[in-house]
Amino acid sequence: MPIFKLSPLTHFLSLAGAVLIGGLTFWSTAAAAAGGAYYRAELASPAPEARFVARDVVWACKGTSCIASQGNSRPLIMCSSLAKAAGPVASFVAGGKALEAAELARCNGQG
Repeated sequence: MPIFKLSPLTHFLSLAGAVLIGGLTFWSTAAAAAGGAYYRAELASPAPEARFVARDVVWACKGTSCIASQGNSRPLIMCSSLAKAAGPVASFVAGGKALEAAELARCNGQG
């Protein structure tokens, strides 16, 4: 016999919370799977490997085009780590915003 009994409202709220958390988890996973790449880069020459890790982010490249999910660092730092791992970066977009020419030069160690 249980020591305490949950009220119907408490039982409902715990069930609703579980459904909400499950739904949010599914939604975020589905969004990532449906082209949820946060970083998009174009390299000056083809990537040396199709998949590699730079700054704790897994990059997937096909030819000179590379994509990755969001990391914890600023876009310029992510770009620099990509340049060190794969070579000069011709363009870099983070969250839909492209790096400007001066930032891109710094990314490639030219500024």
